[in-house]
Amino acid sequence: MKIGIMGGTFNPIHIGHLVCAEEALNQYGLERVIFMPTGRHPWSKPAAAEIGAESRFLMTEIAIGDNPRFVVSRYELDRPQPSYTVETIRHLREEMPEAELFFITGADAVLEILEWKDPEELLGMATLIAATRPGYSLERLSSEVGRFLGHDRVKIMEIPLIGVSSSLIRDRVARGMSIKYLVPEGVLGFIEKERLYRQA
Repeated sequence: MKIGIMGGTFNPIHIGHLVCAEEALNQYGLERVIFMPTGRHPWSKPAAAEIGAESRFLMTEIAIGDNPRFVVSRYELDRPQPSYTVETIRHLREEMPEAELFFITGADAVLEILEWKDPEELLGMATLIAATRPGYSLERLSSEVGRFLGHDRVKIMEIPLIGVSSSLIRDRVARGMSIKYLVPEGVLGFIEKERLYRQA
């Protein structure tokens, strides 16, 4: 069984996240992708646009509701202590010992792998799928990460170039601009109903 794990704040989740997860399913033959909204980040400070964890979870749940191979986990959200990727993967490894795990992230995040907690252990438990984003060099990713790894535990996944980010969506909402088609319709409705990301 091949299982993908896609972590992120999902503040909010948008079409770029969904396209990335769908590409991972197809390109690597995954049986399902677990969306893992970030809990308490070890070194981040609350941002002005930060919203409650429950809202981020509900938006993720709404966004993936029509895809039977997408699921969302509360594991990191319900942990009282800070969330480290290696601890999340360790937990999933214990829960699914027979599964082959793939951690899906952006190419920029993979370039920071040396700063992650216990990167060698993480790469021993899961393969990293590095999704390319506009403006990032695949050559740089291959050379820097490949030199550190010494083995084939990072896969480069090309996805359609979609210039959408959570920060762009938050900014557009704050300025009263439309985000239709940038997020799933249900997520748009949730943001409007809860009046999320609006300027005070």
